[in-house]
Amino acid sequence: MSGAQGQKQDEEALRDPTVRFQSYLYGGTSSLVSALIVFPVYKTIFRQQIHNTPVHRAVVQLYKEGPLKLYRGVASPLVMKTLSGTLLFGLQDTLLHSLSRTSHHTNIPTSALPALGGFGAGVVEALVLTPFERVQNVLQNSQNDSRLPTLKSVLVRLKAERQAEGFYRGFLPITARNALGSALYFGLIGPVCASVAGGGVSPLVASFVSGALTSMAISLTLYPLSVLVANMQAQVGRDRKGVWGCWKELMESRQWSITQLYRGGTLVILRSCIPWGITTALYHRQEKRSS
Repeated sequence: MSGAQGQKQDEEALRDPTVRFQSYLYGGTSSLVSALIVFPVYKTIFRQQIHNTPVHRAVVQLYKEGPLKLYRGVASPLVMKTLSGTLLFGLQDTLLHSLSRTSHHTNIPTSALPALGGFGAGVVEALVLTPFERVQNVLQNSQNDSRLPTLKSVLVRLKAERQAEGFYRGFLPITARNALGSALYFGLIGPVCASVAGGGVSPLVASFVSGALTSMAISLTLYPLSVLVANMQAQVGRDRKGVWGCWKELMESRQWSITQLYRGGTLVILRSCIPWGITTALYHRQEKRSS
């Protein structure tokens, strides 16, 4: 190795802590902005997942309940999305950096490292954020309004349960969804962005479009897991079925119809395209500024 190469690596090593910090910071802030924009869409999808209603009926329900009810439970998803973006982008960047340093000792292709980093970040994300998702789903289920009307009442109730039935209800499908989704996102976003940029659009537009297209494909692929999680977590104190039991119950309620299982799937495209397009564009823009 030449002296110039060694000096370059030393300089990169010195810059690494700053780059790593920015990955956490801008991943979190971009996710927060996205969460505020799409919360009403998310709540509409949730109503469809739980009550198996068409989109127009879910919208009418929320409209009749008013804006205060519409944003009931907004604190939990805001915190969750901010933490999610912070962990996802920050940990993936940190893991990618570590994997890159050791890649010459393994047979893992360099092109696979972003996806591996994303998989690891998704597992940690699920471990940290499952309790937030559990609280959010309980709060947004209108059937819980009378007996669990406040955030405090939900926290007290879940604390009284065992972890597997309380805050960590649905942990396994959440881990599978988050790990696979993160691996696919970070594995695909680079090639997709390069392909879109080849069409002559600006880097910002290329980042937005690539984030939207990638997240749309991932969300539709993993949508059944999201429906399963919502149905597992929305109720408190019901029969404590495991993942397989809940899946059978869910499919029976949908008459084993893929069409009914994907009810709300069209809005998933909206919910995914907008926030992930914004998140990807903001993150890439800041990343380029700091490089």
